[in-house]
Amino acid sequence: MAMTPRVERVEAWRLDLPIRVPYKVSSRTFTAFDPILARVTLSDGRVGYGEAIISPGYGHEMPETGWEVVRSLAATLRGMTTEEASTRLLTFLPGDAHAVTVLASAIDMALGHPALCARAERRVPLLAPVNATGGAALEREIEALVTEGFSTLKVKVGFDAGEDAARVQAIQRLLGRRATIRLDANQGFARADGIRFAAGLDPEGIELFEQPCDMSDWAANAAVALASAVPVMLDESIYDVADIYRAGTLPGVGYVKVKLKKFGTLDGLAEAGRAAREAGLRLVLGDGVATEIICWMEAAAASGLIDNAGEMNGYLKLSRPLLRNPPPFERGELVIPAGYWPEVDEAVLRGSASARFDTARLNHPLGCQTGKTLSEDT
Repeated sequence: MAMTPRVERVEAWRLDLPIRVPYKVSSRTFTAFDPILARVTLSDGRVGYGEAIISPGYGHEMPETGWEVVRSLAATLRGMTTEEASTRLLTFLPGDAHAVTVLASAIDMALGHPALCARAERRVPLLAPVNATGGAALEREIEALVTEGFSTLKVKVGFDAGEDAARVQAIQRLLGRRATIRLDANQGFARADGIRFAAGLDPEGIELFEQPCDMSDWAANAAVALASAVPVMLDESIYDVADIYRAGTLPGVGYVKVKLKKFGTLDGLAEAGRAAREAGLRLVLGDGVATEIICWMEAAAASGLIDNAGEMNGYLKLSRPLLRNPPPFERGELVIPAGYWPEVDEAVLRGSASARFDTARLNHPLGCQTGKTLSEDT
């Protein structure tokens, strides 16, 4: 009988990865991505990677505290079986979901989770963000995205209800029936403005309206959903399956979005999909603020979870890939070739790291559990 492998070593990095074009959401404009990346090495030599980007304002987690949690948890995992390690990590959901995912998904990869092992080619249609605000630049961008093969476009709103409405109408005119629109407020609207914007929408060509109000203000989001001319989708509000079932009770909420970094493991993501079906909701999957690691994992898990455009397009925003072999992108689709497996570019990893942690530097296998100081290269 084969021995269950143990966690032999955990390394973690904070990275700074520039992106090609500034990415504007209601709360901030990204010019770079700053993922926490982990590499888990097992006692049988297998290696896996996990990552998550903690964006201030997206949820209750913060980058600095997330980094501390990753380091602390990593120190406690050394010597555990993979089953023990995963069980321990999942006890920290949903409070430290992003930090847990960095480590738990790395174990999934190291173990060769069945969802990641593509025996045949897989293709997942992706959506693309619309960045231009208006005029000729907007027209050029729309034409370029349609030409590239994108059939679903994401339009960020949540800035000013009147200006947002005018921009959406302009995009509808430019698109016609050539692509579907997803609107995303990223919690940017107050209740009254969200209702005014949502009620005034022309539903032609609009698939959904995402997260109108603050993630914790369920009453405001419910009021917008009730007034909206298109189905509302909750994203930031969704941190566990209980949130999914709660969303299913709200009239006008037709979708929930899930991301691996909320649910820790690929099995957790599958459980979220089952919960959405039981709650009578459609599922959207994917992270537009991520590197190739999470984008690949989410795309690999997409089969059986979604039948619409995936949002795991973050890796397309990077100025330089983190992987030596990023997943191919063809005609609006993320492609996972048969037998594909990621290979991290060590030069990019070293060159973009602002901080590093390695359990091999600890003086005791249980690290901070015994009060030892954690080592870090900065």
